[in-house]
Amino acid sequence: MIKRPIHLSHEFLADILDDQSVAVDATMGNGHDTAFLAGLAQKVYAFDVQEQALQKTQERLDQQGLTNVELILDGHEHLDQYVKEPIRAAIFNLGYLPSADKSIITQPLTTLEAIQQILERLEVGGRLSIMIYYGHEGGDVEKDAVLDFVKHLDQKLYTVMLYQPLNQIHTPPFLIMIEKIGEKNESK
Repeated sequence: MIKRPIHLSHEFLADILDDQSVAVDATMGNGHDTAFLAGLAQKVYAFDVQEQALQKTQERLDQQGLTNVELILDGHEHLDQYVKEPIRAAIFNLGYLPSADKSIITQPLTTLEAIQQILERLEVGGRLSIMIYYGHEGGDVEKDAVLDFVKHLDQKLYTVMLYQPLNQIHTPPFLIMIEKIGEKNESK
């Protein structure tokens, strides 16, 4: 059976996570990805701008007995203020928080800033998963900005793949998978 993009996203990250790794959930939402990462990584940083997201995520973590997560009520574009160590894995679910105010959506500029910060801190062999939900107002703009950005990543440093349903209606979400395969050569 073909995997749904979110399931492939989790498999993609699970392959490289262990009890020594640091992970980032850049859009914690209701905490599903945060809990998934916390079950595999040593430390998880989870970001959201909505208090409701932190409350739902904390409830989920408490139910599962997971304590290795720092919940951060701030935009993911401020990641560099909180995460100082190398990152092994990170995940985004772009769009809006289900069952909340649908006018509060992820934005292209802040999303691209957060992606750039994660890529800079990503270990070689580290992975970034970006689920793009774009069937809402403003979603197409963010989708196009992210696709344009990742298409221009240096192929010597990153492998970028797209996993997308092709025969679905109603703008189904799709997955971008990025793996860091090298470091910039600083000496010139």
